[in-house]
Amino acid sequence: MVDDELKLVYSHYDRVIVGGAKPIDKTIELKNPSELRADYFLQRRELGIINVGGAGKITVDGESFELGKLDCLYIGKGKQKIVFSSDSNNSPAVFYLLSTPAHAEYPIQFVANKDAENAVLGSLQTSNERTIYRYIHENGAKSCQLVMGLTILNKGSVWNTMPAHTHTRRMEAYFYFDVPSDQRVFHLMGEPTETRHIVTANHEAVVSPPWSIHSGCGTSNYGFIWGMGGENYTYSDMDAVAIGDLK
Repeated sequence: MVDDELKLVYSHYDRVIVGGAKPIDKTIELKNPSELRADYFLQRRELGIINVGGAGKITVDGESFELGKLDCLYIGKGKQKIVFSSDSNNSPAVFYLLSTPAHAEYPIQFVANKDAENAVLGSLQTSNERTIYRYIHENGAKSCQLVMGLTILNKGSVWNTMPAHTHTRRMEAYFYFDVPSDQRVFHLMGEPTETRHIVTANHEAVVSPPWSIHSGCGTSNYGFIWGMGGENYTYSDMDAVAIGDLK
């Protein structure tokens, strides 16, 4: 994240775009990168946005939506002008963006964190007690292929997505937030029998290929946004990897 700038990264894994907008002293408009060869950003795409900062606003073709922390907005194909702003520059909004190609139009859908489908998983005994919130999925906000939500780890828990899994039908991106400035998350990825790690700080993202696990262990508890795009739309479609098989 960069103050008052739009940051976007284009990945060839299922053509996802990962990005962020942190408006402080001015509004930020979603620009149309030349790599898309499109008339506007969402001409052939859809977009999921989750706010992990202070209160803010997203204006879509003149219609405004207020997002508090952990609220989500889905914007479908065909919308042309998207503008981000914060209610206060002392506590700015921090908007995380994930976009995938889209073949059909779906309406704009706002999902407050309090209304999101959620489930508590794990335990303190295995250091992975967490709450999963699902926003954009087959039983929530509808989309073409984008699936998106977030996970909050309880105090005393540091492991996410362990036991690990892969899903070769789609890629997945993680965006870490609420990581204290002096702490880090060791993100695990790679083939299950040949894993590697990336050390991540607050407001950093990792794109995992479809063949890779995606898991992590922090030096404190934290939250992360997960998002997927690809061949299918089923959240539960995962190929589990036994902990004893990891190398």
